[in-house]
Amino acid sequence: MDYKTLPLAEWNESHVRCWLESIGIKKEYVEKLCEEEVTGPVLKELDEPFLKSMGMKGGQIHILTRKRNELLEHLHKNAGVDSAQSHNPSIKASEVLDSDVRTNDDKKRVKNRNSATPMKVNASTEETDIDLKATSITQPKRATHFQVTSYQYGSSETDNSSVVEETSKENTEKTSTLCRRESRKNHSLHENTVESLTLSKFRPFKNEDINFKYVENRVLAPETGVIDLISPCHEFKSFTIAAKLDRQRLQAKFAYEVIRYASACMNIRTNGTIHFGVMDSVEDKGWKHGQIAGIPVRDRDIYVDALDYIEKCFESSEREAARNCIHPPIFTEVIQKDTQEQHFVVEVDIEPSSSTVKGKIFQVRLPKFNEQSNKVIFDKIPVLYQRVGTKSEPVKNEELVTFIQGLQERDVRREKAESSSDEDPLEISQNLGRKLSVLFTDGKNYMNDALWYIIVTNSCGKEDLKSVNFLMRMNIFCVFDFDEESNVSGLYAKYKEHHATRSHFLQNYANESKMSTTEFQKHLGLFEHTSWIFCNGRSDFRGDEKPCDEDTWIRTKKKYLKKAISFICDEILPKGSFVVLFLLFSPVEKPIVDTFQEFYTEMNGMDDIICIAESKEKYEKWANLAQASCSIETLEQRSIVGMKLSHIDATIQNMLPSAICHKHLPVSTKGLCVLPTLEEEKMFSLEILCADQCDDIKLDLLSSKEIQEIERTFYQGRKVSWKNFWLADKGSCGEVIEREACEEVHKILNDILHGNRIRYSVAKLKIFHQPGSGGSTIARQVLWKRRKDLRCAVVKSSYPAATVCQHAVNFREYDENDMKNYLPVLLLVEDYDEDYLDELKNDLMDAMAARRNHFSKPCFILMGCKRSNVPEKLCKASPLDTVAVTHKLTDQEKQLFKNKIEKLKKQKDFKPEFILTFVLMSEEFNETYVRQFVEHLLQGIDLSSPVTNLMRYVALLNFYVHNSYISLSHCEAFLGLGAYTEKRVREYDFKNNLNEQARVIFIELRENTTCISSVHIIHYLVAKEILHQLSGSQPQSQIAMNLLQEKVLFHHRFGREEFIKFMRDLFIRRDKKSRGDNTDSLFSPFIEHVCKVENCEKAIEVLKTAYESLGKDAFFAQQLARLHYTHERFEDAEYWAGIAKSHLPNYSFILDTEGQVYRKWFSFTVDKKTDEATPGEVIQMIEIALKAMKCFKAAQQAAKSEIDSMNNAGYFGEVEVGCRLLKLLSTLEVFPRNTQGEHSDLVRYLLTDYIPEEIKKPWGKLHSRLKGLRQNIYNALEWISEDLSYFQTDKNQNIENEAEEKEEEMYNPRKWLKRQSEVYAKFFTSKYLMGESHAEPENQLVRRMNIYKYGGGSVTTILSFFSDSKEKRSVEKLEKIINFYPEDPQKERLEDIDLINYILCHITLSCLSPGSSKLLPFQTLRGLSNRFFKQRRTTFPASAYFLLTLLYWPDDALDKEPNPDKEDILISALQTMKRLHDIKVKNVAPRKKRIYTHFFLGKGSGLRKIVHKTRIDKLIDGSLNDRRMKWQHGDVWNIGKICEVLRRVSGWTENGSLFVRGQVRQIHILPLHYDSVPQGNENVTFYLGFSFNGFVAHDIQVNK
Repeated sequence: MDYKTLPLAEWNESHVRCWLESIGIKKEYVEKLCEEEVTGPVLKELDEPFLKSMGMKGGQIHILTRKRNELLEHLHKNAGVDSAQSHNPSIKASEVLDSDVRTNDDKKRVKNRNSATPMKVNASTEETDIDLKATSITQPKRATHFQVTSYQYGSSETDNSSVVEETSKENTEKTSTLCRRESRKNHSLHENTVESLTLSKFRPFKNEDINFKYVENRVLAPETGVIDLISPCHEFKSFTIAAKLDRQRLQAKFAYEVIRYASACMNIRTNGTIHFGVMDSVEDKGWKHGQIAGIPVRDRDIYVDALDYIEKCFESSEREAARNCIHPPIFTEVIQKDTQEQHFVVEVDIEPSSSTVKGKIFQVRLPKFNEQSNKVIFDKIPVLYQRVGTKSEPVKNEELVTFIQGLQERDVRREKAESSSDEDPLEISQNLGRKLSVLFTDGKNYMNDALWYIIVTNSCGKEDLKSVNFLMRMNIFCVFDFDEESNVSGLYAKYKEHHATRSHFLQNYANESKMSTTEFQKHLGLFEHTSWIFCNGRSDFRGDEKPCDEDTWIRTKKKYLKKAISFICDEILPKGSFVVLFLLFSPVEKPIVDTFQEFYTEMNGMDDIICIAESKEKYEKWANLAQASCSIETLEQRSIVGMKLSHIDATIQNMLPSAICHKHLPVSTKGLCVLPTLEEEKMFSLEILCADQCDDIKLDLLSSKEIQEIERTFYQGRKVSWKNFWLADKGSCGEVIEREACEEVHKILNDILHGNRIRYSVAKLKIFHQPGSGGSTIARQVLWKRRKDLRCAVVKSSYPAATVCQHAVNFREYDENDMKNYLPVLLLVEDYDEDYLDELKNDLMDAMAARRNHFSKPCFILMGCKRSNVPEKLCKASPLDTVAVTHKLTDQEKQLFKNKIEKLKKQKDFKPEFILTFVLMSEEFNETYVRQFVEHLLQGIDLSSPVTNLMRYVALLNFYVHNSYISLSHCEAFLGLGAYTEKRVREYDFKNNLNEQARVIFIELRENTTCISSVHIIHYLVAKEILHQLSGSQPQSQIAMNLLQEKVLFHHRFGREEFIKFMRDLFIRRDKKSRGDNTDSLFSPFIEHVCKVENCEKAIEVLKTAYESLGKDAFFAQQLARLHYTHERFEDAEYWAGIAKSHLPNYSFILDTEGQVYRKWFSFTVDKKTDEATPGEVIQMIEIALKAMKCFKAAQQAAKSEIDSMNNAGYFGEVEVGCRLLKLLSTLEVFPRNTQGEHSDLVRYLLTDYIPEEIKKPWGKLHSRLKGLRQNIYNALEWISEDLSYFQTDKNQNIENEAEEKEEEMYNPRKWLKRQSEVYAKFFTSKYLMGESHAEPENQLVRRMNIYKYGGGSVTTILSFFSDSKEKRSVEKLEKIINFYPEDPQKERLEDIDLINYILCHITLSCLSPGSSKLLPFQTLRGLSNRFFKQRRTTFPASAYFLLTLLYWPDDALDKEPNPDKEDILISALQTMKRLHDIKVKNVAPRKKRIYTHFFLGKGSGLRKIVHKTRIDKLIDGSLNDRRMKWQHGDVWNIGKICEVLRRVSGWTENGSLFVRGQVRQIHILPLHYDSVPQGNENVTFYLGFSFNGFVAHDIQVNK
C-alpha cells in the first residue's frame, strides 16, 4: 500500500524507503536506514547524533531532519482544532503531502514581470506579490485532485471551429494521456513539495553556444510582455505530451505554437523566444510556472522541418520576411540528475528587424491536425495576432483599423530601438585584482600560510606553464590532475622541478586494505610531499593505468574519485583548513565537473572553492555543467574569469606572506650554500633550521598587533617558534628569556665539539625538564644560536629511525666537498623514547662507519629533550652530558621574569590571562599560587554547563596523559558548534562560545603532521588543580564515566584515532621511572587514583565501561584481570583473563597475565592455609598452581613466535610457582621429613613411581603432572640462565605498550636466579636416593642438586660469583662445587649441561684464585670441551660455544705451531654462536639486545689470559657513575693499570670490516662501535672481548 495513504505510525521500512527516496536522500544512506529498521515511529524520533553515527554527512542530515520536521509539523497542523486529533495516528501522509500543494485553478498568472530580475514566489495561494529580490523559488501548492479537460491547440476568439472539430475519440485518447502526464507530475511535485527551486538564466538571445545548458527543475523568470522591443519577451510551452506524438502531428503542433507566437511578435516588432519543455502553470497545473522539465527529442529534423509550414501559413508577400525573422530551433540540453535519458528545451528566437518587417503586417492561417480526416488542415480565415501582456491574442475586428494605423509608429520605434542597441555600451571592467585578493586573503594584507590548497586542473599548455609560479610557493596538499601528459610536458613536470612529490592514481586512495586513517595517511605520504593524483591515467606510465574517454572514465574511475575526495574531506582535512582551487587551462570535460560536484557536496557549498579561468569560453562551459550543483551566480562570485594568467600569477605572489628568498645552510669553509625547497622536502623527517631562517617573511606586512599576538601566544603556553626568535633578533618584540640552563647546554656542546674526550661519530646530549619549565624553549634556543655554525634540525620522531638516519646523513653531506671536515649536525629529538634514540644513534654510527673516514669532530650530536618529574636525579646519574631544567628559578632568572612581565603589561589591550603560563612559571608553579589561582577562576562557574564538562574532560586527559589533547573539531562538535552553514563565514567562533574560565585556561595548538587544531589546558598542574576542585561536585571516576558516554566525542571523525589513543592511555598506561615518571605504577595513574581516593569498585566499574566503549579491547580485559587479582577477587580475575585470551589467544603477555591470576590465587590460598586445611582444599591449591604453570608454559611457547619482543616472563612465573608448590607439598603430612630434616618422601614421590596410599585416589589427576614438576622447573631455570648470559643490563628492560608489560619486574634477575636455584635445589638434596640406590642417574641428580644449592647450576649463577664482594667466600663455594663432580670427568661422562658448568667453574675460579689446587690444566679443559665440536649434529646451548671461544683462542705458549683443527673448532663455534644469537635477539630494539662482554684477553697464557670484566672495574677509580661514564666514553683504555693487565691484539681493517690472523685463516671480529673502525685498509690493534655474539674489539687504534 502507498505510504501516502497510511498513517505515519503504520509506516514500515519500505514506506520509509519510498519517502526517503522522494526527498532526495542518497541511496547509500537509504539502505543504511533500512538496515537499521527505521519505521514510521522511529523516523519520528531520529536525531542528528544517530544519523552521524551511521556515517551520514551534514548536508544529507540537514535535508532529512528538515523534511521530517515539516512532515510532523503538517501532521500536527492538519489534525484540526480538536486537540485529541493532534495525536491521531490515522492521519494519512497523503493528506499532509497534498495539503501543501493545493492551488486555486482560478488564479491568473502574474503579468508584466521583469525576466531579468531574480525573484522568490511565496508558496501561499493567497499571495500574489512577488519578491523580486529573492534568489530562489518555492514550489507552488497543487490541487489534490486534477480535473482533466479537453486539450485545445488554440484558444482564438475568432476561431471556434477547432473545438467543434475535436472528436470524442481524440478526447478519450488525450484524457488517458493526460492522466499519465498528471501521474508523472504528481511524482515530480512530490519530490519537490517544499524544496526551494533555484532561478535559472535564459539562454542569451540568438546565442547558439553548445556549452549553455539548463538544469532540470530550476525555474526561468516568468513569461513577459513587450519590454523594449530588443529585449525578448518569453513564452513557455510544456510540450510534454506533444513531444511523444508521431512526426506529422508533432510538426503541426510545433508549427502552430511557433507561428502563432512569431506572428504576434513580428506584428508588435519585438524580439521574442518561445520555449518548449518549460512549464506554464496555466496549462500545467501543479508545476511551477517556468519550471524547466525538458522534452525528449527523437530527431531534431522534425522540429527544423516543421518550420516549413511558414510557406503555407503566411501570405506569399510575407513569407520571405517571416523566414528571416523566425530563426531555426535551438536545442538546449537539460542537465538531469540520476538519469541517463537526455532532454532538451527547444527554443525558437524571433527577430523582426526593421529592415525586414518595415510596413508589413503578418496574418497567418495556423495548421491543425484533424483526427477525422487524418491530415493537417489550416484556418480558413487569416488571423492577425499581437502580444497582449504575456499572451499572443488575435486582434479584434473592431480594433483592426487602429492596429494597422499604428504600424508606422511601431516601425519607427523599432528602428530607434535597434539604433540604440547598436551603440555598444562601454563594458565596465571588473576589479578582478581586488576580487582575487578578497578570495585568497579574506580581505587581509596577505594570504594565510596555514591553509592547505587542493588543486584541480586539466591540461596546461606551454605558455600557461610560464605563469604558474604562484603554485610553486603555495602549500599544496594534493593535485587532481586530468592531464595524462602532465608528467611529460605539463604542470607536474614543472612542479617536480621545485618540490618533492608522490604520484598516485585515484585507485590508490581507495584504502582497500582497510588501514586506519593514520596508517593510510602515512602510506600515501600525505603532509610529507604533495600528492599528485593522475585522475585519468598517465601516458608515460608503463603499468595498466592508461587514459580513457569520458564514458569509460565515468564507468571505471568516478567511484574512486568519490572515495578520494570523501577521504580527504572526511578524514584528513577539517573544513576551513583548506581551499580547493580549480584551474581551467584547457577545454572542460565532464570528469572535472564531477570533481567540482563531489567537492561541493562534501564541503557543503562554495565557501572554500575558487575557480580561475583565463578563457571565458572555457569557464562558461564549466559553469553551465557545474550549475547542476550550484547556481551560476554563486559560481561567478567565487570565480576569476578573463584575467590574464600572468596577471593572476603576479597578483597572488604579491599576496604571499613571504618573499622569494633562497634558504641557506652553513658549510665547512665558513660560507653558505643554497638549500632549494626540493632538496629540503626530500629530507621530510627533519625540520631543518636554516642559517637565514624566517628572513623571507615580509616584516612590513606584519602589524604591531599581529607581532604582539605572536609574542602573547608563546607566553600563553604555546611552544616557541622560530618566528619568536627572529622577531626578537629584529627588535620587533622583546627577547625570549634565556634560562641559565641554556648556558650549561652550550658548555656541554662545546666540550663535545672541542674537548679532549675520545671522538665518536655520534654524541648525545640530554635535557631533562619538568613540564612547563621551558626545557623545549632552551633546546630550540640552542639550535637558533648555533644555526650559523652547525647544521641544525629537529627530528620528527613519528618517522622510523632508519628514515631519519638516511635524511640526516644526506643533510650533513649536502653540497659539501671536503668529506673530512663536514660540519657536525645538531639534531633535536623531543619527547623521545630511549629505544628510538638508541636505534637512531646506532643507525647513524653504522652509516658513518660505512664512510670509512676518521673524523676530528662528531658527525652528529643528538640533543634529547624530554620531560621528567625528577630531572635532577637523572642529571646526577649522567652529569657529563645531561642538563636538568626545573621550575625553580635562580635570583637572576626571577629578575628577568619580573622585568619581562612589566614590559608585557605596557602593551596595549594587555590582559593577565594572555600570559598566564608565563606568570605561573615566574611563580615557579608554586602549589599555593596555583591553588589560589584556580579557586579564584572557578568562582561562580556553572557546574552543569557543557563548557564546564569540556573543562573537566580536557583536564582529566591533560593531567593523566602526557601530551594529550582534544581536537578543536571534537570540542566544537561537543558544544554543538559543528554544523556548517551555506554562508561564507562560519556563524560561530569557538572562543566566543566558551565561558570566561575556559577562555583563560584553554590554549589552541596545531599539530605539525596534520591540520587538526587541538585544545589543551595551559599546564598540567593547572589541570590537576581543576580536577581536584571540580571533583568536589563530581568524583574523577564519574568524570571518566561521563566522558565514556559522550558518543559525539567517540564518533567524531577528525582526530578520532588520537582521541582513542589518549583514552586508552588514560586507563591502561602505567607510570615508569625510566620514562621520567615519579614512580613505577602497577596501573595507570588514573586507575590508581580512583582506587586510592574512591575505591576499587569504582575503578573496576570505570574500566568495565571503558572496555565496552573502546571496542572490547583485549588489553582492557587484561587490566581488569590484574585489577581483580590485585584486590584478591580471583574468580572475577579468572573471568577477565579468559576474556582477554579469547581476543588474543596466542599473545604471550596475555597468557602470562592468565598465569599471574592463578599464581596470585595460589599464593593467596597458601598464605591463608591453616593446619586444619581439608584434603579437598589442598587439592584445589595444587590444581590452581598447576593451572598457573600450564599458562606460563603457553606464554613461553607463544613468546618464541613473537619476533618483535623478548618476553621471558613465562619462565620466571613457572619457576616461582613451581618452587612455591614444592614448599607447599613439603608441608603436607603425607610427606613427612626424615630425621635429618630432609624431604625424602617428597623426593621419592616426585622422582619415582612411588605414590602414598592416602593420596593415590584423591590425587588421581595430579600425579602425572606433579611428577614432571622437577624437570619443568629445571628447564625453566636453564632457559633463564642462558637468556641472562647474553645481555648487558642487570635489569629487564620495559616495553612500550603498557598493556603488554610483564606482571612483575625482576630488577636484579641474576640475584633472583641464584636465590630460586637454591630454593629449588634444597628440595632435591636428600640422601634418600644415595641410600636406596647407587644407580648412575640418581647419583648425577643428587650431585646436580647439591651443585645447584651452592650456585653452580647454571652459567648465570656461576658468573654471579664475580659480583660477590667477598672473593674468598666465592672461591670456597666454587671449590666445593668442583668437589661434587667426579675426580676424573673424562672417565665418568658428564651430561652436557654439567660439563658446561664444570668448565665454567674452573674458568671462574681461575679468575678469582689463579693458584687454586682444584684447577685442572688448561689442556685438560680443552680436551673436555672437544665434545661440543665433535658432535656437530647436536645443538648445544650457546654457552658451550662460548667456552670454545675462550679455550681455543690462540695461546702463545700452547699454540706455537699452526693447527688447522684447533682453528676449525674456533671458527665453527663462532658461526654457531652467531646463528644462535640471531635467533635469540629477534627483531627487538637495539637497547634491549646490547651484548655483554664477559671476559677480555689478558697477558699470560692458559687460564691466566682470561680476565673477567669485574677485574677491570676494580681498577677504575671513582663512583659508580664515574666508572660508567669512563666505559661509555672509552676513557678506561687510558688507565695504565688496565693496559698492564690486558693484551692488545694486532689485526687489520678491510672495507669497513675488522680481521685478525688465526693460526691458518683470518677471523672476523665485531667492533664494539662500528664507527671506531678506521676508513680504508689499515693495520690496527685493539683489546679483545668475549661475548655470546662472538669476539668484540674495544679501543681500535691505527698502527703508527
